[in-house]
Amino acid sequence: MNPLIKRGVLSLCNFIPYSLGRRLFRGWLVAIGRKEPNVAMKALLNLDDDLAGHLDQVAMRYDHNGIHVKHRLMGYHDFFVERVKPGERVLDIGCGYGALAWSMVKRSGARVTGIDLNSENIEKARRLYSDENLRFILGDALKALSLGEFETIVISNVLEHVDDRLEFIEKIQKGAHPKRWLIRAPMINRHWHVPLRKELGLFYFSDKTHCTEYTEQTFREEMEAAGLSLSHLQINWGEIWAEAVPKT
Repeated sequence: MNPLIKRGVLSLCNFIPYSLGRRLFRGWLVAIGRKEPNVAMKALLNLDDDLAGHLDQVAMRYDHNGIHVKHRLMGYHDFFVERVKPGERVLDIGCGYGALAWSMVKRSGARVTGIDLNSENIEKARRLYSDENLRFILGDALKALSLGEFETIVISNVLEHVDDRLEFIEKIQKGAHPKRWLIRAPMINRHWHVPLRKELGLFYFSDKTHCTEYTEQTFREEMEAAGLSLSHLQINWGEIWAEAVPKT
């Protein structure tokens, strides 16, 4: 949308009472729903994408700390924290703005290195969190294997963004020699909207940068092909949370 038009629309919306705006929006949805089902479904699913994006933006401000509220509500940090030991060297690949890395340092006593390709994420992480056992690095994990060896590799909602995942795991394993991997990844069969989106020819992954999403079976098969054995797997919130160790 043209920036001038966008500013004009936003200014206009500020003068519309919420109750009136909601009634107008619901009326618009009813009108869309009366269209031919294929057309209506595509339109409504696209609106669902727009709404989800705005929900995420507000969720970053909801807890007044700049951390997405899902970190607290899902409690997924516990899965990683409970599996990391004091003094353990951990490499958190795709660490984002560092919330999980911070949890592992403060709650487990681990020594954590977080690495991410996004400079804004690393700047925010360094601004929010500071500890002698925590460092954040801007860069590609495959190009930073000179960092040394790590007992544990953490990839939380990262693997699905990697195109050649088998090569990625193999190179990290050879370079960092971890004793285990802690993995969190989205499932493709999390909602009936997913196969419907695929049927309608819409993008059906949960993120535009995803290269894949898993079923439990495809995840197990990929870990096997990557030379990892699953020591634990659980499904929460439409995601796989797993612990894997290199095959001996």
